[in-house]
Amino acid sequence: MSAIAGIVHMHGQQALWEDSWRLYASLGHIPADTTGVWKGDEAFFSCHAQWITPESVNEKLPLHDEESRLTITADVILDNREQLAEQLQISRSELATMADSELILRAYQRWGEDLTGRLLGDFVFVIWDERRRTLFAGRDITGMRTFYYRHDGSRFAFCTLMKPLLELEGVHKLLNETWLSEFLAIPDVHDAADIHSTVYRGVLQLPSAHTLTYRDGRIELKQYHRWDNVEPLRFTSDDEYVEAFRDVFSQAVGSRLRTHRHVAAALSGGLDSGAVVGFASGTLRSQGKPLHAYSYVPVPDFTDYTSKTLLADERPFIRSTVSHVGNISENYLDFEGRSPLSEVDTWLNMMEMPYKYFENSFWIRGFYEKASEQDAGVLLTGARGNFTISWGPALDYYASLLKGGRYFRWFRELQQYSERTGIAFSRIARMTGRKAYPDWFNAKNKGATQTAGAVDAPLIHPDFAAKTGVMDRLKSFLVLQGGAQADALRVRADKFNNLAIANKNGAVATKCSLRYRAWERDPTSDVRVIRFCLSVPIEQYVRQGVDRSLIRRATSPELPDKVRLNQRVRGVQPADWLHRILPDWERFTSELHAMCSDSRVAGILNTDRIKLALANFPTPRPELAPHPDLRLMMQSLIVYRFIQHF
Repeated sequence: MSAIAGIVHMHGQQALWEDSWRLYASLGHIPADTTGVWKGDEAFFSCHAQWITPESVNEKLPLHDEESRLTITADVILDNREQLAEQLQISRSELATMADSELILRAYQRWGEDLTGRLLGDFVFVIWDERRRTLFAGRDITGMRTFYYRHDGSRFAFCTLMKPLLELEGVHKLLNETWLSEFLAIPDVHDAADIHSTVYRGVLQLPSAHTLTYRDGRIELKQYHRWDNVEPLRFTSDDEYVEAFRDVFSQAVGSRLRTHRHVAAALSGGLDSGAVVGFASGTLRSQGKPLHAYSYVPVPDFTDYTSKTLLADERPFIRSTVSHVGNISENYLDFEGRSPLSEVDTWLNMMEMPYKYFENSFWIRGFYEKASEQDAGVLLTGARGNFTISWGPALDYYASLLKGGRYFRWFRELQQYSERTGIAFSRIARMTGRKAYPDWFNAKNKGATQTAGAVDAPLIHPDFAAKTGVMDRLKSFLVLQGGAQADALRVRADKFNNLAIANKNGAVATKCSLRYRAWERDPTSDVRVIRFCLSVPIEQYVRQGVDRSLIRRATSPELPDKVRLNQRVRGVQPADWLHRILPDWERFTSELHAMCSDSRVAGILNTDRIKLALANFPTPRPELAPHPDLRLMMQSLIVYRFIQHF
């Protein structure tokens, strides 16, 4: 894992050297096992390397090959090393000591710019071809590593982080109002619809599944992968689907355990993280390593207000998994004294931009801190499992049965689902009916446009929305996000092709990993796992009243029945976020009142709407945490603090 940076400069050695030093020095805060630089006549590469895999120890980056005149710097962990070595005719003994960056350079020499689609793993790499005076860069399919760049005339600069690009000669830090307008107008946790832009004017990002070529002062971008037309998988028996799932998922988990340091994992009481831990633990046991599991729990003085179908404290299910799986060193972390409010400045500094996932901020960062304390090189998660391994939208499937006239199957499935979940048959029938025939159940929906989700965007000031034209730009993006009546099959496919989601996920993974020297690795977003899960028919995911059916059947050796077959309660994280803020409520609201009078956000944030929210909650109670007005207040404060840096 590395923080990489570099410049191609056509205006002479002196300009190149001055900019190179600024870029290199601005990464000095990154904890690194070693640093390296390479400088040619027109190009400069650097690397602040963190040794994660055995092969990365003592790896030389940047790496220059004198014979080919090629130089590479990379932020990479490859998951198909053996396959690549076989194709490149590299022996096992040579591969054992070969770093991933050298393997990529060999692949480039063999396949040129077509190599990127052959790589599996988390990566960004940049190659300078001195003979062709060409820079070539690639980012992985799921976007787990970041790549930012700027092009100023004869100068092209790139970096893992954004702020170093603002330190270059002649560059001024300016707010990108187009990006900010999208951030404020999009109602969910995503940043912006424009997959190339960032919050800083002039700083761009290379989207996931893309390559970049810089030659003769021009930039060419190409998308090398899309999740379209995945070939359906048709087996003759249910057991074959289970066996195939276990095979592909075990490969994904196993390849993410490649570290000479400890391995940690985020563990909740659910299926995704439980499956990751279950598969990882056995492999680590054979290596003589324990798996360090980190589980968030509420603070001791929190009283659970959630309904009987929700669970704020998942310890009973987590302990069941730990006991069943074994070889786990469990850590229950309540992070007492921390809150989403206390985390804001740290997260803004780390992420270099505003963010929306504040409720989880204190425990996400806390897990990385714990991993760093225990010298874990890898932090396993199952963060993207909802749309891969544990997908199985029962209500949407039942709505499709109803619309397709398969009434007997619909009726029988609803009976079984009611028995398994404890939800009344009549209620499930109404919910599926609304999904299947929304206009019949709600006359207000008749004639409504698909962009109804764009109407309610209370965080952005109407004048700022009109000035930037953001609502018109976001129409198609908001449709992709779906809603209560969205078709789950279409939304699922769109989410994998929506690279704005990958940008957000990759930014969190990269920047937390770099800060704490622990690489987030998510088997549920493995390319092989995604391809497999998209190829499986929906009847394997929802059957006989069981949602998420495939993972429930496939993990019977790894997970206890208490977790594997649970359809009655689910964890909610973190239900105590507002409870944690209440001791600082007066300070929090005072800052919001000051914000509403600050000219720096006038006409950008919808201060009238924020004032109304403040008036509605003079003394809130912890059980009001899900209220959208409270989310509005917290998100507006995060944006306000960020804008104050300009």
